[in-house]
Amino acid sequence: MQSNGAGQGQDSDLSCLNNAQNGESSSAGGSHSNGLLSSSNNGNNIGTNNGASVGPASGTSGASTATGSGSEVGSMKKKKRLSQSEEDVIRLIGQHLHGLGLNQTVDLLMQESGCRLEHPSATKFRNHVMEGEWDKAENDLNELKALMHSPNAIVRMKFLLLQQKYLEYLEDGKVLEALQVLRGELTPLKYNTERIHVLSGYLMCSHAEDLRAKAEWEGKGQSSRCRLLDKLQTYLPPSVMLPPRRLQTLLRQAVELQRDRCLYHNTTLDNSLESASLLLDHVCSRKQFPCYTQQILTEHCNEVWFCKFSNDGTKLATGSKDTTVILWQVDPDTHQLKPLRTLEGHAYGVSYLAWSPDDTYLIACGPDDCSELWLWNVQTGELRTKMSQSHEDSLTSAAWNPDGKRFVTGGQRGQFYQCDLDGNLLDSWEGVRVQCLCCLSDGRTVLASDTHQRIRGYNFEDLTDRNIVQEDHPIMSFTVSKNGRLALLNVATQGVHLWDLQDRVLVRKYQGVTQGFYTIHSCFGGHNDDFIASGSEDHKVYIWHRRSELPIAELTGHTRTVNCVSWSSSLPGLLASASDDGTVRIWGPAPFLDTQELDGLNENCSSMDS
Repeated sequence: MQSNGAGQGQDSDLSCLNNAQNGESSSAGGSHSNGLLSSSNNGNNIGTNNGASVGPASGTSGASTATGSGSEVGSMKKKKRLSQSEEDVIRLIGQHLHGLGLNQTVDLLMQESGCRLEHPSATKFRNHVMEGEWDKAENDLNELKALMHSPNAIVRMKFLLLQQKYLEYLEDGKVLEALQVLRGELTPLKYNTERIHVLSGYLMCSHAEDLRAKAEWEGKGQSSRCRLLDKLQTYLPPSVMLPPRRLQTLLRQAVELQRDRCLYHNTTLDNSLESASLLLDHVCSRKQFPCYTQQILTEHCNEVWFCKFSNDGTKLATGSKDTTVILWQVDPDTHQLKPLRTLEGHAYGVSYLAWSPDDTYLIACGPDDCSELWLWNVQTGELRTKMSQSHEDSLTSAAWNPDGKRFVTGGQRGQFYQCDLDGNLLDSWEGVRVQCLCCLSDGRTVLASDTHQRIRGYNFEDLTDRNIVQEDHPIMSFTVSKNGRLALLNVATQGVHLWDLQDRVLVRKYQGVTQGFYTIHSCFGGHNDDFIASGSEDHKVYIWHRRSELPIAELTGHTRTVNCVSWSSSLPGLLASASDDGTVRIWGPAPFLDTQELDGLNENCSSMDS
């Protein structure tokens, strides 16, 4: 909004101008109202005062007075025209300073830059709303109507104004005045009649506290009026009035984007500006990431096939070919694991474990030739149930219903059962050769991968099933994210695939892992399930950011195939891996090192064995 060629100042359509160079000033008609600077210019490069030419300020090098013919002899610089983005930045800064109460600074900024913070009509409207002058605020709306892109928004804005007016009357005990607003002003708008019925019910409130509670309203005063103004501003174009706290919003979005792009960000997503530095880009060090061996558990005496943290993250269960399950307690301070108890008595090795939703029970399954399932009480260490429907069965996988009172189990010989805690058969599905199972949070749907290279959803209530995922190679195992939207598949000879269960599409294929026909269990982990980890036949643990196909860490230390990984839900910096080398490794951030040692660390994550 630049001044026209004739130099005539226009209050309603004035653009930003930089102040004159080398002490040059413009004083003719110079005024300041609502952050608006008016300037007049006769088309020359020298400021005017009542039409008379004014020379440059004394002390300006190379300056000279104009000749009688009016030609310029001096080297006066033209005022720079600000771009639209520069104008926007100045207005954003002005709004922020105004919110801090630095009003004089705002006035000087607007005067020197030639910008206006907002339209004069918007300023009046703001003041009248904050002062509770509702009739004047309604009149202001008529002035703003011509400046709005959607004239229909006037009705919505008027409704919000009258609603505040109505509630304030009720709080002041002016029931008749409130009733007049409701009947004579709100109802004729013929807008949001359902809300009007709700508002009429507030007439029955006996005292102000009851009104504020039922209306979920802060009461008469600056706070509720500020909230009202925030709502009203959403209907006004930014050229008239900036959206509330716009600079803070942009800065917060920048912080969110930086954290979202940070490959190693594994802390609580606090996107408030108070917790972030605006002077530096956000970058998390990989030394804070769980890719250093903190502990090696060697209590098993044979291959370790499975490991799983409890739902609350305070315990770890590991199952081995040696037929035992070991429960470990996680120290919340040191993050060290200590043996809690050993569950013995299995006739086969333990290849799969499933914690109940409240972590009271633990199900243990065996390999393909195992027809039994063990259900242990974790707190007492007692065997609650030993289930076997037939010696011909193969019960290799299990999953808990969210109610914690039922579970499903099955195997590759065509068994698919739903049972109670005592092992009693509740339902069964014939002919389903199950590879892996998962119960969804709806309590009705069970996902099962089978020998047809697919995942199907089975509803045990109405006995319906549907295809959800179809792969071209065998699905060795899968796990589902906490929100139930994504599934992580370990596919034979292909590696790790991420599927969207709702849209039924393949989202991403992760690179690096070596996956043949061994059963390897991967997992989601970290805050918000942002990371993915998987074992591999090349003896490594691979970690990816969910949005990146390339691994961000390769953890070395195991000497044989890594069968399973599990990420603690309560300690996102704690990761466990189980291997055929008979050990379980606990991975965490780098231990304390002095500066010289930190500088000498290799860029790639590696084990930190002592």
